[in-house]
Amino acid sequence: MIAERLVFALSPLTVILASCGSAATGEKSAVPAATEGGAPFKVERVAQFDEPWAMAFDEGTGTLFVTERKGAIRFMTPDRRIGEVSGVPKVDYGGQGGLGDFIFAPGQRSEKLDRRVVYLSWAEAGQGDTRGAVVGKADLVCAEALKCRLDNLKVIWRQTPKVTGRGHYSHRLAFSPDGQYLFVASGERQKFTPAQDLKTNLGKIVRLLPDGTPAPGNPYAGKGSPTDQIWSYGHRNILGLAFDPQGGLWDLEHGPAGGDELNLVKPGANYGWPLVSDGDHYDGKPIPRNSTRPDLAQPAISWNPVIAPGDYIFYTGDRFPAWKGQAIITGLVATGLVRVRIDGDKAVEEGRYPMDNRIRDIAQGPDGAIWLIEDGEGSDSGHLLKLDPAN
Repeated sequence: MIAERLVFALSPLTVILASCGSAATGEKSAVPAATEGGAPFKVERVAQFDEPWAMAFDEGTGTLFVTERKGAIRFMTPDRRIGEVSGVPKVDYGGQGGLGDFIFAPGQRSEKLDRRVVYLSWAEAGQGDTRGAVVGKADLVCAEALKCRLDNLKVIWRQTPKVTGRGHYSHRLAFSPDGQYLFVASGERQKFTPAQDLKTNLGKIVRLLPDGTPAPGNPYAGKGSPTDQIWSYGHRNILGLAFDPQGGLWDLEHGPAGGDELNLVKPGANYGWPLVSDGDHYDGKPIPRNSTRPDLAQPAISWNPVIAPGDYIFYTGDRFPAWKGQAIITGLVATGLVRVRIDGDKAVEEGRYPMDNRIRDIAQGPDGAIWLIEDGEGSDSGHLLKLDPAN
């Protein structure tokens, strides 16, 4: 039963809080960990979900919504009761596919969670064993304390074309700070060459109006669909898409065997995949490095070995003042968090905070606390974690 699956977890959580630090255990009571020089945070295990992928806070009420990859959306109220959203679309589950991102339209801050405009992404089946990511817009209606539903759900954008395989959907969503534009990360679906093909929207970041139509002023406006959607291209598998406090758009993407990268995204820029990478193909075949093509956009930072990012935020709260303005990245291979300082159009890694399990997503709470969800399913994964300052 849902209630049984989502009860608060009481088992100990062991967290190593710094690369050079020692381990400590914490329970729901949020016991601080001890590390060399003082722990940066304490960890509270709050709830558990089944293959969670994304989460978002409602700004007006502080209610936290979580997507589960098999096709469910659940939410946690500020008093930590668990509710469920009905009307979720059917998803093509498997591989990296399923239900994806979930965000609120900007400017909805009322103190009563009765109706909101939301956007969500998922993998949609096509003909002949093909599939692709889609983005939908809906009204989130919450008529009861623990029951919400999606009304008027409409698909407003699709990956073109649908292809075989179940990888590299990307389908992260972000609104521009002024609320005028919706940006969508579109992976190249493990097909390589579409990332350089301006006649597809695979391997691209696209810029849309809130209704899903191409935004005026895009680099290839007037070139026909889907070219007129494209904001940037040459991307591989984008798992993070966010604006920094100064209004710059950044993407975080998986490389092949090496070469994960954080990029400052500029309109019309070519980010090089699959022509260049700071990693190589999985079969060992080398790929020319980014530095060999100065005509292409260069990453702000790249990782080899990979960290396999899940998502990231630019932290803007006051609870972790030393982290303000920095990128806090979740790791799937480098399990835990990676902290990165931005320096103009470059970036510098400042610290790593290993944890027990793969971390899929991250969100900043209304009070500046940091929330994480673990990747995976089963009794020892999929936990919702809250991070507070250790002291």
